[in-house]
Amino acid sequence: MERDTDRLIYLDNAATTAVKPREVTEAVTAALGGGQMGNADRGGLGTSLTASRIVYRTREALSSLFGCPWPEQTVFTANSTESLNIAIQGLLEPGDHVITTVMEHNSVLRPLHRMEDRGVRLTVLPLTPAGGWQIPGEAFERAVCPDTKMIVCTHASNLTGDMIDIEAVGHICRRHGLIFVLDASQTAGVFDIDMERMGIDVVCFTGHKSLMGPQGTGGLCVRKGVKIRPLLEGGTGIRTYDRRQPEQMPTALEAGTLNVHGLAGLLAALEWRKREKDGLRERELALADRFYRGVKDLPGVTVYGNFENALRAPIVTLNLYDYDSEEVGEELFLRFGIQTRSGGHCAPLCHLALGTEGRGAVRFSFSFFNTEEEIDLAVQAVKTLSEEG
Repeated sequence: MERDTDRLIYLDNAATTAVKPREVTEAVTAALGGGQMGNADRGGLGTSLTASRIVYRTREALSSLFGCPWPEQTVFTANSTESLNIAIQGLLEPGDHVITTVMEHNSVLRPLHRMEDRGVRLTVLPLTPAGGWQIPGEAFERAVCPDTKMIVCTHASNLTGDMIDIEAVGHICRRHGLIFVLDASQTAGVFDIDMERMGIDVVCFTGHKSLMGPQGTGGLCVRKGVKIRPLLEGGTGIRTYDRRQPEQMPTALEAGTLNVHGLAGLLAALEWRKREKDGLRERELALADRFYRGVKDLPGVTVYGNFENALRAPIVTLNLYDYDSEEVGEELFLRFGIQTRSGGHCAPLCHLALGTEGRGAVRFSFSFFNTEEEIDLAVQAVKTLSEEG
């Protein structure tokens, strides 16, 4: 089947932002061209020095964004998955107890299950009606026990957009002396995250979603004094004759050549966001709300999540009658040129909690670069499918 329109309406921004600021493309192109970008921290001259300066400026920008007063505590990875594996596997030991939630992505759940196999005890907090089908702060408090070492949770569900009160979780961690690891994949750059004020020990982020940077960029900001075992060991450019990975940050958690071309793009995205920050979040949330209000009362449409909370990620996830989500997603793309994300979204426990594990769900996620016209066309497409029953 051919599409009825040649226009693509991209509403899968929770997976990756397809439209980036023009400055990001220009920065990556400049970094790749002209032979001016060498290998960062592999020498103090010429192109290596140029690359090192880009890396350091990006560390500074991210440290400022996340309220981390030590740029050297910002470590670069390829994505949130790598960052979360470094934090989870590098902090937990056999006999530790860790608390998480059903709202998590597999990037949190799978490393935790690996650690379970190694003797870590895991508590997974459920969604509760009392919390508006979310995770109330007191649930974290009740789960703490003498051998609890860590709470690791998402800031916002990549399935429903519902958010966890991370400041409340941070206060619980401070009271009990726990390590707080935050998955900021869906919120970095959109919502305020201040490690010092919110009591967060490790922020794990990716560059290619709400930060609007290139794929293959990400990292973690680590509070000073939190020591994480390296996941990888290898070339660092310093202390060549040491048999083991250097302990000083950020080198301790960075082995091998960094994606400096991607980081140049990420830096450009961060600088763009700093200039455009007034109204950026409000626009994304307004677009999501416009779509939600347009579809929520349509026949056969079930929308998931708590929309009574104004503070939520710009995501609307739904199902239509009893159709499989993949069928609906395919119809939206082939007939209307609308790209969404259907299926399980790497969030198995959340689907189980919502009762959608059999057919998945259709996720619409919104970006600053979407338009009101695109939202209205998406609403009309869902309405058409609803009327066809």
